[in-house]
Amino acid sequence: MTNIQNVSITRDAKLRQALSILDQAGLGILLLIDKNGLFERTVTDGDLRRLVLAGAQLEDTIASLPSIQSQVINTRASRREALDLMNRHAINHLPVVDDSGRVVEILDRKVIDEQILLSTPHMGSAEREFVEEAFRTNWIAPLGPNVDGFEQELAELVGVKYGAALSSGTAAIHLGLILLNVQKGDKVFCSTLTFSASANPIVYLGAEPIFIDSDEESWNMSPAALESAFSAAKQEGWMPKAVIIVNLYGQSADMDRLIDICNAYNVPVLEDAAESLGARYKGKASGSFGKLGVYSFNGNKIITTSGGGMLVSDDKDLIAKARFLATQARDPAPHYQHSQIGYNYRMSNILAGVGRGQLKVLGERVAARRAVFDAYKSAFAGVSEIQWMPEPEWSYSTHWLTACVIDPSVGINSQELTKRLAGELIEARPLWKPMHLQPVFSHCRYFPEPGKSVSDRLFEHGICLPSGSNMSESQIARIVETVRKILR
Repeated sequence: MTNIQNVSITRDAKLRQALSILDQAGLGILLLIDKNGLFERTVTDGDLRRLVLAGAQLEDTIASLPSIQSQVINTRASRREALDLMNRHAINHLPVVDDSGRVVEILDRKVIDEQILLSTPHMGSAEREFVEEAFRTNWIAPLGPNVDGFEQELAELVGVKYGAALSSGTAAIHLGLILLNVQKGDKVFCSTLTFSASANPIVYLGAEPIFIDSDEESWNMSPAALESAFSAAKQEGWMPKAVIIVNLYGQSADMDRLIDICNAYNVPVLEDAAESLGARYKGKASGSFGKLGVYSFNGNKIITTSGGGMLVSDDKDLIAKARFLATQARDPAPHYQHSQIGYNYRMSNILAGVGRGQLKVLGERVAARRAVFDAYKSAFAGVSEIQWMPEPEWSYSTHWLTACVIDPSVGINSQELTKRLAGELIEARPLWKPMHLQPVFSHCRYFPEPGKSVSDRLFEHGICLPSGSNMSESQIARIVETVRKILR
């Protein structure tokens, strides 16, 4: 940050002195202040050259500089407002003036126009090798050695036997529900605090989603709410065809308790671990607990193939059927023959190569995301108004996204905080809007925790801060400083 005193001059300064300060500062502008220390105008090298052309000598003062109204901005303005002003007037530096008229800071376009995004892709060095091998061998079309390798390597990593590399995590959920025989008119229990991709495939099949609340302990599916939903179903004489348990923001749900409940009612589990690759529950990989598990490799995930997903299972026949359905359900015949409806859901050999390279650095990416979370938690250690997403003793979270809840006593909700951060070119997001609050699912049943709706509260007051594994210490410091300023 520029020292204001080092670039401030008064009208009794000599022209030689002004030129020397301008040269040493290297900022391109000086601040002309009056005898009370209040800001008058900016001074550029062009202004000083015009004095010389008008006959001023180097030992003359700059008192003859005309009074003009320079562009300034108030301390309450956001970075985005400052950049908009700079763009309108084609300037690269902008004084920030407090209510008394004193300059407290000079904004530099090169410094303030950096946008900090929520979660960006983070490439390693091995991805290129796998992709280049695909080009050298002309394995460009869907399927190929990288697809086979990616499926095997990921399955081994998470401790399951088989995997099917697909075009997206959503495709994996869709196929998973088909494999669990979900059909039109069936009902499926699903976590309510999640992205819509967890629930949309239920509707693809003409089935009915029924949403289950979160618990306070992990923010994932509540065992108490799930038990309540099963009890109601039993009393009403029906059972869900499947249960989709979602692992949020890099953290596993309490899988033992949830699966015990599902097993007691003989209902299979599809584990949506789209956000939790690399996480563990009691030492076992997230995504490896259900009859089927799902991972996502979207661009913002902890590792990425730019777009893609994986369906995993210990059931060889299920994964073989998934691969068949994902390749347009083409029968083994010498001609194109189809006995059932299929889908174009397979991952390309190119993208699978990216995935293989990304798998090699998954451990590093998890460590980096956890370090980002720890940095935030340490920086805000004395701020009681921020409560972090809990990490139960049985959980090893990747902290794919750093999530927290802002106490309503500060007078700002997550939507307003997100908006204010956006004004400072910091991308944050509220926690997922629960599915039972979504207009498209407003008609669906919802089972909250007994006596309260945890997911409603989390959505209203929760926020995800930038969490990329490639973030710098300075970026984290800027976010911390900005959040503190907004909360004050």
